[in-house]
Amino acid sequence: MRDNVLQKDFIEYYDNKKTVFEEHLGNISKKGLPNVPNTLWESMTYSLMAGGKRIRPVLTMTVGEVFGLREEEVLPLATAVEMIHTASLIHDDMPCMDNDTLRRGKPTNHVVYGEAMALLAGDALFLYAIEQAIRNLTAIGNLDKSNIMEAAKTLLEAAGPSGICSGQAMDMHEANNSFFSPWKIAYYKTATLIKAAVVSPAQLAGASSDDIKALTSYASHLGVAFQMVDDILDVIGEKNSLGKNPGKDEAQGKNTFIAVYGLEEAVKLARLHSQKSIGALSKIDKDTKYLASFAIYLESRTY
Repeated sequence: MRDNVLQKDFIEYYDNKKTVFEEHLGNISKKGLPNVPNTLWESMTYSLMAGGKRIRPVLTMTVGEVFGLREEEVLPLATAVEMIHTASLIHDDMPCMDNDTLRRGKPTNHVVYGEAMALLAGDALFLYAIEQAIRNLTAIGNLDKSNIMEAAKTLLEAAGPSGICSGQAMDMHEANNSFFSPWKIAYYKTATLIKAAVVSPAQLAGASSDDIKALTSYASHLGVAFQMVDDILDVIGEKNSLGKNPGKDEAQGKNTFIAVYGLEEAVKLARLHSQKSIGALSKIDKDTKYLASFAIYLESRTY
């Protein structure tokens, strides 16, 4: 009963944070950018504003709150995380990669705007994510510039060859290659950006190295569990709930947790890593109940 009450409290908290973030993102979308072709901006914001769970930016906002950042101080980082994530989805969906036609319940970017514009929109979002974060955080005036750059560096690492780019490369070209195990693919493709979403606000707030280490462990386990659940939902999920086409992993012969361990064992592993992520929070002397609730929520999600 207590767990149900805690999760209800978390859902309310999550929805409130998500609403704040959606409003912030909407303002950015409406404002536009000077000297940027309308079609490019429309393509960028089409995917950015297409909905979704907003898990990563809400995680960023939650960690920021834990470490004492004000809303206006953490929103530029949350925005950067979501822009990077959206850019990766635009590129992943293209015919030269996963060749998907549905994302977040809508036609994918290249279906609407064409492959060339989708490629440019993804590129632009990757770069604008960091640009707007550094510019807006610096403009606040009371934040340590070295902390800003440390947080930006973490985001850049997650977006590049040390993060999701390598994860997608492994996922695309190394199907059924045991060298690139699902563990390695999950870490680079999913956990690295979740780690950046969690660690960057703590860095901005000047958190201790011990707290950063604990958050890194939390996020790494959370990211792996998240990918396991994604693999599970690709098998048992429904198109209307997922907002994308299920069954693609098996059809493409991908080296998923389901392919290697089977459905039942993958469910057990997801629960194990969810529990490990919660355990890592015990080393942080702050109120991390909502971060713990995140792990429970992500393990039990149905989309």
